[in-house]
Amino acid sequence: MGETRAEDVFVDALQNIARGVTELVGYEVAAISVARDDRALEMVAVAGSVEAREQLLGHRTPIDEIELEIATAEHWGDLRFVPHERMNLDIETLGWVPDLEVSNDPDMWHPLDLLLAPIYDDEGTLRGMLSVDLPLDRRRPGPQKRQELQRYAEQTRRAVLTAVERAELAEQVRLADAARMIVREVSSELSLDRIIEVAQPALTSAFNSFGMWIETFDEDGEGSGAVYASNGAEIHLAEELKQIARLSAQMLWKIQDVVVLNDVIPAFGVMTPEQEEEITSFMQAIDVTSMLFVPLGAGPECLGNLVLTRRGGKLDWSPIEKQAALDIGHDLGRALLNARTFERERRLIDELRELNGYKSRLIATIAHELKNPLTSILGHVEMLESVPELTGTVRSSISSMERGAVRMQRLIDDLLVLARVGDPHVEFRPTAVNMTDVVHDVLDLVRVTLERKQLKVVVDAPEHPVLALAEESGLDRICANLLSNAAKYTPEGGTITITLESKRRVAELRVSDTGLGISEADQGRLFQEFFRSTNPAAVAQPGTGLGLTIVQRIVERHRGRITFESTLGEGTTFAVTLPLAREGAAEDQPVEPPSLPEPA
Repeated sequence: MGETRAEDVFVDALQNIARGVTELVGYEVAAISVARDDRALEMVAVAGSVEAREQLLGHRTPIDEIELEIATAEHWGDLRFVPHERMNLDIETLGWVPDLEVSNDPDMWHPLDLLLAPIYDDEGTLRGMLSVDLPLDRRRPGPQKRQELQRYAEQTRRAVLTAVERAELAEQVRLADAARMIVREVSSELSLDRIIEVAQPALTSAFNSFGMWIETFDEDGEGSGAVYASNGAEIHLAEELKQIARLSAQMLWKIQDVVVLNDVIPAFGVMTPEQEEEITSFMQAIDVTSMLFVPLGAGPECLGNLVLTRRGGKLDWSPIEKQAALDIGHDLGRALLNARTFERERRLIDELRELNGYKSRLIATIAHELKNPLTSILGHVEMLESVPELTGTVRSSISSMERGAVRMQRLIDDLLVLARVGDPHVEFRPTAVNMTDVVHDVLDLVRVTLERKQLKVVVDAPEHPVLALAEESGLDRICANLLSNAAKYTPEGGTITITLESKRRVAELRVSDTGLGISEADQGRLFQEFFRSTNPAAVAQPGTGLGLTIVQRIVERHRGRITFESTLGEGTTFAVTLPLAREGAAEDQPVEPPSLPEPA
């Protein structure tokens, strides 16, 4: 609608100019034609005769033929007079000839006389033409009338050029708006199919094209990628055509240009005559008369090409259309690069997830295979300990075997837990879990250790339940590992403080101790698998080096976060934030995990 309105305004302006010429210079008919992109003058405004208007509006005359007539014309300033005896145009090319009796008087107006005022822009390009016919006195203009016509021809030239410039500006604005809309729509799309789906209607509408397709190149820039056509149409390109298109797109992207191909002049500039014939045959096969070939890219890289097609008589594309298409080539190129990067990252994530799952399954399989014979070993060790005839040395060896087996069993148990919480294929079904209850249950389990070391435990929790959206077994493991670590690395008589708090959208658990602390050198590796502290006092404590790794994996599985602060020799505080369960959610009832932001 915007394009139609702009064209109507343009034509109305030229029609008013033509009407003014007929009213002021003494001619019955005045007509204005404008240059179109296919090297033709199209008649767009006719004033005076109704018959002339009906026959001339929309009539097109090749510019080359007009320029030949102008070359033989008499020059009257800006006017060109072509007497009928010198004219080479036939009647059909003229479009309309007035019904006027021919006179033998050489000063009388002949029906085939032409009086033209070519309209050139500042660069000397023919942009339009003013022509007048049927003088009221039926005489060829004398010197005085020529001066008068010259004055109006100059005014008409300025008015027509202004109208043409305004029309071109309106077209440029229209295309710029379409380009901005395309950029706005496709910039958020990460699927190439969606980019085509969103861009196709805007592109075909903005460029008045019949259809379009986009060909993408492989990431190495060598082979040809997929061809995505509008409206689901299938475009089958022969390998030779794909190779021509790829090389041409890369060349055009390098020089930042587009190219037009039509069934008259297929001009890539890099094709052999045989290739030109193949392109022409392909266009005929898909019933297309003109194609605008646009490279797509980002930075120095050419990522593909865009082809816009037309059917019918309009073969050329305006300079404004070409520039707008090149700009859109940049915009679509960036969108393609984003989609390609996203797809590459998605594949990498899938591969890493699959690899992580394989790793977890491998660890679980090995741990299970070790667990069975280890259980048998412990059983036989227990049987040997009950034999009364064993000497002290033998009993000491059996005790060492038992301690080693127990340590291996602890390691296997941790490996099984690590494999389970790290496997992305294991279903995750969180419920509303009361963190206060979990903390007290874990304290009961480690109470013997706490009492033996005379550790003071402070639980700072609100009166109302702190409900976390979590798997109860996972939350129990988090609390158990953090409290066990705090008890293990806190000297006798020390203090462990457990703090529970409901914050905005998160539930927080903090475990602080007055223990050994962690050196700065060790802090960067704290959550690595099998990492043991370099602190001799910490190394002296038994452990597998998997406890904090397990805690971190469980927290990540819950879309939470774990942080810590520590000062060597003063103690450590671990803080775990998990999604807060919705208020009123029943405990132990499965809840779908929401899409959460990063916990604060």
